[in-house]
Amino acid sequence: MARVLSGIQPTGDLHLGNYVGAIRRWAEQQAPNHFFCIVDLHAMTVPYEADELRQGTRELATWLLAAGLDPRTATVFVQSHVREHTELAWILQCVASYGELHRMTQFKEKGEGKQGVSAGLLTYPVLQAADILLYQADEVPIGADQRQHLELSRTIAERFNHRFGETFTVPTPTFPTAGARVMDLQHADRKMSKSLPESGTLLLSDTEKATEKKIKRAVTDSGTEIRAGDDKPGITNLLDLLSAVTGEDIPTLEQRYAGAGYGTFKGEVAEAVNAFLRPVRDRRAELADEPGTVEQALHEGADRARAVAAETMAAVRDAVGLLR
Repeated sequence: MARVLSGIQPTGDLHLGNYVGAIRRWAEQQAPNHFFCIVDLHAMTVPYEADELRQGTRELATWLLAAGLDPRTATVFVQSHVREHTELAWILQCVASYGELHRMTQFKEKGEGKQGVSAGLLTYPVLQAADILLYQADEVPIGADQRQHLELSRTIAERFNHRFGETFTVPTPTFPTAGARVMDLQHADRKMSKSLPESGTLLLSDTEKATEKKIKRAVTDSGTEIRAGDDKPGITNLLDLLSAVTGEDIPTLEQRYAGAGYGTFKGEVAEAVNAFLRPVRDRRAELADEPGTVEQALHEGADRARAVAAETMAAVRDAVGLLR
């Protein structure tokens, strides 16, 4: 069975799009050879507050366990708890080229027009490569925005293997079957995002009352018909959202709500979303009262991850000529 690695940054609050698009799938497909890494070192490439990083890392771990990731099955760990990540990143920086890193689209987007951009923002794709290659991952599930970074990881692995001998598994990108899109409630043409105003983003940490309020204030369209279409982006968005949390297809929902008013429709969307998120929110509340459970899971995950990482690093040190 293929070894799979996925990573997620502990920055900002998780929203419904994160859960539907990635985390729920991780929980459903987890296996003993799956590694889920909270990449806290990546969160340091832009200005941040130390206390917020620490708290965000703990909070993200809590949500991942609440969503169903089982530390007895998969390996759930924090990147900085396995120091081989940074050691391998340095060695791989000596394999990657400045030109390759400077061409990274995300570096251009995040660094453009800014003074004092950190060197880490330039080199973090190499750390990302280290995250993947350290565990000899066969597959890395990615979205379209990560395609360039995964390709760099493959290039670095192939270049290293050619120069120093077969050491790394060259990872294969996988593109999970796209689920229903979760778009912003106030900007139906944009994906739900941490970077957009909170009024259009359904946070996992929202109360049920706050969730209901946001959905009832979601933008709609002229007319009263509840149907999907390019001319009705607001209602289409709400239909997509309802489909995502209930599993029912759009035609079925259109038929059900034929003749219903927007108010009734929004109220039932809110009820469905809250019902969908209630088990995760309840489990998160339980884990918040049991901080030792989360800490123990991360400790055990780091031990398992470190065992694999240490084996890889022993081979890398020998390959590059470091003295034993």
